[in-house]
Amino acid sequence: MTTEGGSLLLRQADRKIGLLRRVARCFTDYRQPERIEHRLEEMLAQRIYGLALGYEDLNDHEQRRQDPLLGELAGKRDLSEPLAGKSTLNRLELTPAGSPAAERYNKIAYSPEAIDELLVTLFLESHRKAPRSMVLDLDATDTHGKQEARFFHGYYNHYCYLPLYIFCGDQLLRARLRPSNIDASAESLEEVQRIVAQIRKAWPHMQVILRADSGFCREELMAWCEQHEVVDYVFGFARNQRLRRKIAKEMRQATKEQQRTGQPARVFTEFFYQTRKTWSRNRRVVAKAEQIPDKENPRYVVTSLPFAAWPTRELYEQLYCARGEMENRIKEQLSLFSDRMSTESLRSNQLRLYFSSLAYVLVEALRRSRRNRMGRVSSRDYSITIAEDRRPGSYHRAKDLDALCKGLPLEEGLCLGLGSSTLLKNPPSQKLHPSSRKQKAAARLKHSSKANPDRLPDRKTNTEKREQRKMNQLAVQSTIGLHLVRKAG
Repeated sequence: MTTEGGSLLLRQADRKIGLLRRVARCFTDYRQPERIEHRLEEMLAQRIYGLALGYEDLNDHEQRRQDPLLGELAGKRDLSEPLAGKSTLNRLELTPAGSPAAERYNKIAYSPEAIDELLVTLFLESHRKAPRSMVLDLDATDTHGKQEARFFHGYYNHYCYLPLYIFCGDQLLRARLRPSNIDASAESLEEVQRIVAQIRKAWPHMQVILRADSGFCREELMAWCEQHEVVDYVFGFARNQRLRRKIAKEMRQATKEQQRTGQPARVFTEFFYQTRKTWSRNRRVVAKAEQIPDKENPRYVVTSLPFAAWPTRELYEQLYCARGEMENRIKEQLSLFSDRMSTESLRSNQLRLYFSSLAYVLVEALRRSRRNRMGRVSSRDYSITIAEDRRPGSYHRAKDLDALCKGLPLEEGLCLGLGSSTLLKNPPSQKLHPSSRKQKAAARLKHSSKANPDRLPDRKTNTEKREQRKMNQLAVQSTIGLHLVRKAG
């Protein structure tokens, strides 16, 4: 028996998208084949599955390496033999730059460019057809580290790294580890150019919208978007006194409305604006003049999108504010231990960030397969659709294990449960009121009687079905446990 039954769900998701198989191609193994005990594919699977299941430290694998289920997931040929230990996995992470053929211990190298390309390729393959438009969210965050290239950051008020993340909806397109003594938007233009170029090869005419906070409101990014016909942007814009004077009338209106109702009030306006030194042209600025109790709360957004496509209020509330969902995706990355930057070099820590990102891709692929079966993804703008699905009070994780497992092979043991994965734990089920349950049961009986008049209502049917499901799940658990014991023996 095992408590990690949810890992079988992850393996099924991996088989569907071919993640681990293609990740191995991004590495070069210079070890002598006849002396290899732990294959590269096994070590990568062990590390990525381990992160997805909540085992962030290499020390954890000193015990997990004996787990026959993890060996099965990693593709171990002989389950009686242990997987790689912490020292072997550590040598995998300490890959030197260039060719490590002359190295004595660290003989495995990886290509950051190949992994970056793979992330975008997986994103493109997840769509059956090209969406009409997509929004790329850019953001920077802090990760703790006391190694090479860490610096003190004034905003976060501690020593850290400053990784750059680029998402489209829930899907991760880039995770670049950077030192923290740079601007938040540093290197973002180069990353966006590579991503957009790869997307353009598959979908030449699709509109791309860049969305980010004021840390990315830079002339080079905006000018590059304006040079490309189907690339637009919507960036937050930091407040200043000139902008405040331009919305003075709207602020007075919002203040009067707030005093009248006692509730926060907001008034929207827009104008064209150019900075005195940094901007090369006038640009459309959307302003929100908001008055909350005892405080003004103005906000500004600069965009290249025309008013006909995105009116003032809709652009701010529906398009720009939806970027807050990216903060949840970054938190999920942290839940998969993307902040464990404890190796000695920036390159090795970048590989750790890649492992965390690949674990996220695997979990997100499983979550997306459930959403697709439930019919929740429309053909409109991808990231906006996902944001609208997350209304206040809704829970967008897997609510029902039966729905999550629907359509997946039973022999894989996919009805075992979701194991200890941080992102896959089911929320507490919401119990219906007894009267609601009775009403629904009566309605089902009435409907079945109308559909088949010869069938007599059977009030024990639902109970029998529940008991049968429990028996099926116990049978699956027993089968999986016996299978693993036989392989281990």
